[in-house]
Formats: sequence, structure tokens, C-alpha cells
Amino acid sequence: MIAPPLVSIPVGVLVERRESTNRWIDHTWRAMGVLPGRPEATPWTVLSQEGDATLFYAGHAAIGLYRGDAPNYASNLASGDPRIWVRLRPTGGEPPYEVAAATADPTEGESFTEAGNDLVESVVMPAPVRAALEAFVAEHHVERPFYKRARNRADPEALSRRPPGGGRGDG
Repeated sequence: MIAPPLVSIPVGVLVERRESTNRWIDHTWRAMGVLPGRPEATPWTVLSQEGDATLFYAGHAAIGLYRGDAPNYASNLASGDPRIWVRLRPTGGEPPYEVAAATADPTEGESFTEAGNDLVESVVMPAPVRAALEAFVAEHHVERPFYKRARNRADPEALSRRPPGGGRGDG
């Protein structure tokens, strides 16, 4: 059983559909951003249409924050360009994708790519989400010093050539 997150940050996911120049597919899809909070719009509401691109509000997700992942959140914030990873899962019908997850943890975002059919994009972290993440990290992140372990030195005699017969004094 997975423990519930200490903090849950709701976000709305924006997805773009663009006409494809590839003769094998009609459209390309990608997550374009997240909105702080949970918009009241119905999932798959068209927000704008410009040329061959259409922007949709695809649905909402909750970014769960866990104390054990605080070092990963701190690393994301320290990168200078903090990101949110969004996972869209194909539905096989209409609408073509559902919002499966969103995270601020870079390692979890990377793990999203393991499922072959899911679309995964990292998008810019909005300022209110960043502020909430910074507050969480300030409260829960504990910097742990790195200690390099000393290795045992190899025994040169143990590595030397052994006499025939096993070399253990058996004969």
C-alpha cells in the first residue's frame, strides 16, 4: 500500500494537437503546460486554435509531495529551470488521451517513460506551484553529507598464483 502524500498540489494540464507533416499520422500531441489549481472547465475543452495547432484543457492531476522525495524536489528547484513531468495515457478512443499523472520529482518523471505507449513531457513549473514546492522543501529537506566509504585494500598474497591442486594445503 502506498502512503498518501503529505501535500497534494492540484494542476490542470494543457495539451496541444498539431497537424502532422508525417503521412502516417494525422496529428501530433504533447503536453504544453500546467495551470495551478483545478480549473472548472470540462476536460478536453478547446482553449485556442491558431493555424494547425489546437490547445486543449485535457484534465487535472494532483502532484503528490512526499518527505522522502524532498532531495529530488530540491534538485529540480536548483536546476534553474524547474519542471513538471506530465504523463498522458492513450485511451484508444475519444478523447485520445487521459491525464495519467503529473510530478515534480525528476526521477519519477523519468520512470514515466518506461511505459511504451504513454506520452511524457516536461513542462515549465508555474510560479504558484514552485512556491508550494519551495515551502515543502524548506520544511522537509534535510541535507545529508556524503561520506565516501574506505575500501579494504586487496591482499596481494590472496591474488597471487596458486600451486596446482588447489593450493590449500590438501596435498
